[in-house]
Amino acid sequence: MSSEGPAADDGPFDVAVIGGGVVGCAVARRFTLEGARVVLLERATDILAGASKANSALLHTGFDAPPGSLELTCMRAGYREYLEIRDRLNLPLLETTALVVAWTDEELAKLDAIVDQAHGNGVADVVRLDRDQVRAREPQLSPKALGGVLVPGEHVIDPWSAPLAYLWQGVENGAQVRFRAEVLDGSLNGGIWTLHTTRGDTRAGTVINCAGLCGDLVNQAMLGGADFTIRPRKGQFVVFDKAAALLVGAIILPVPSERTKGVLVARTIFGNVMVGPTAEDQDDRTHATVVEEALRHLISKAAELLPALEGMPITATYAGLRPATERKEYRVAIDTERHWITVGGIRSTGLTAALGLAQHVFSLYSATGTGHVPLTTLVWPRLPNLAEHLTRDWERPDHGEIVCHCELVTRREIDEALTGPLPATDLGGLKRRTRATMGRCQGFYCSARLAELTAGRLAEPLAVGPCHD
Repeated sequence: MSSEGPAADDGPFDVAVIGGGVVGCAVARRFTLEGARVVLLERATDILAGASKANSALLHTGFDAPPGSLELTCMRAGYREYLEIRDRLNLPLLETTALVVAWTDEELAKLDAIVDQAHGNGVADVVRLDRDQVRAREPQLSPKALGGVLVPGEHVIDPWSAPLAYLWQGVENGAQVRFRAEVLDGSLNGGIWTLHTTRGDTRAGTVINCAGLCGDLVNQAMLGGADFTIRPRKGQFVVFDKAAALLVGAIILPVPSERTKGVLVARTIFGNVMVGPTAEDQDDRTHATVVEEALRHLISKAAELLPALEGMPITATYAGLRPATERKEYRVAIDTERHWITVGGIRSTGLTAALGLAQHVFSLYSATGTGHVPLTTLVWPRLPNLAEHLTRDWERPDHGEIVCHCELVTRREIDEALTGPLPATDLGGLKRRTRATMGRCQGFYCSARLAELTAGRLAEPLAVGPCHD
């Protein structure tokens, strides 16, 4: 695991993965299970600190992905593997379906093409619906809906437990993780990379760049150039109170444009309803601020689609950055001579595609002739359940103290999140592992107790007061 002091270089590792987002976690897992000796380097104090901490948490079928693209291939493979492994890792699935809804005659005219593309992409159960069929499925939807496309396989998942489970399984089967290990520069000598990080040197035979929002900068620093440029795209979201979950069943999707998939309305795995994201290009790679005007637009848009949302209390607002590039497609490439694989430009579909991307990256690696012996006996950790539609810890016997009353988080959940092979090391990590401070009061009532329980156990002590990430 990791420590707070300089990292001992007990390499060379077979593979060093740069970046602890969902893709990096999935890649580290795949290579570990295939028998490679793996280290993951993350510059933050915990995983999911960059683009992966804020997304729409959807498991996509790939029905609207570019035909023949790597994105489609990885989404379909990732979708299949998630369904194959989720029970063993105790990862939740909220089977919602999705509806692509047309609100204008122009959008209505595009629905047949959406169905045709879905069928061409191998998603054969997608069907066209008329106005009455849409209303029958979603009676709270505005009567202005003119028709739609039903995508039965689109679902909602936990956006944070999944990547945590991937890396957790990697660690339990031999992978190492080094936090606060920002890669500064490095050199390749005799087929071995020496990466100079803020935690000391790390040596590895192959480097896989999964650095997300800084992916191009890492390539520039290490390879002397990058063939893509990250232009962060901000997405803002609004989360409605849990009572709103009674108003909608399916994920309500817009007819997409060339630039963005558009604003959607969906239930979350945690029992709320979410609307978003916006799509705003910016230069700042670190800060994703919420803007009142944009949030008001999202709230208005949600009420326009589902009139019963008018006046519904807002639980939270948040914003995230997607690592967009000058082209829409994934930017994945191998430099065989320099033992380097780049996994860049993974935008809206990264949560679904991560497991498939890991498979693809391993196939690129294997094609160079590098071989390992896959592990035959695997450890399968089981993640705590945070999904509202399944049994939570507070419903189990002897749960003890309820620390966060809005989200019904128990002290047992807090204690478990602070221990184990991948403990929470900052407030954001604790929130993503437990839901503490993420309910109606946003930490107003529980922050003092959390400060007591986490004293001496987080990288930055919690202040007594409302908690924000």
